[in-house]
Amino acid sequence: MKLFDSTLQLLERSLDTRLERHNVLASNLANADTPGFLPRDVDFASAMRAAAQEIGAERDGEGQVPRAPTPTLVGAAAGAAAGIDGNKVDADRTLVSLAENGLQYGASAKVAAKKLAILRYVASDGNS
Repeated sequence: MKLFDSTLQLLERSLDTRLERHNVLASNLANADTPGFLPRDVDFASAMRAAAQEIGAERDGEGQVPRAPTPTLVGAAAGAAAGIDGNKVDADRTLVSLAENGLQYGASAKVAAKKLAILRYVASDGNS
C-alpha cells in the first residue's frame, strides 16, 4: 500500500482550482456595473479531468505535473440576457455560484485534513 497516493495531489488541485474559480466569480461580481463586461467562469470538471490525466502520467513516469492550476475559462452563459449597457453579469446567479463554490472548497479542505490526519496517525505509530 502506498502511503502517498494521488488523492492528495488531486485534492490540492481541487483546492487550487476552486480558489481560481472564486477569484473569477468575485471579479465578475466586481464588474457588475462595467458596461459591456462579459462574465467568465472556470470549468471545474475539465480542469479536474486534466489534473487526473497529468497526475496519472506522472505516476507512470511519463511527465511532470505543473504546480500551478490551469483551469479552463469559459465565457458568459449562453442564455444570459445583457443589460442596457451590454453587461451580462447576473449578480444573483454569481452570488449563488460563489456560495456553492465556497461550500465545495470547504468540503475538499475537510477531506484533505482528514487524509493528512490519517498520515499523521500512521507516522506516529498510532500514538496520538
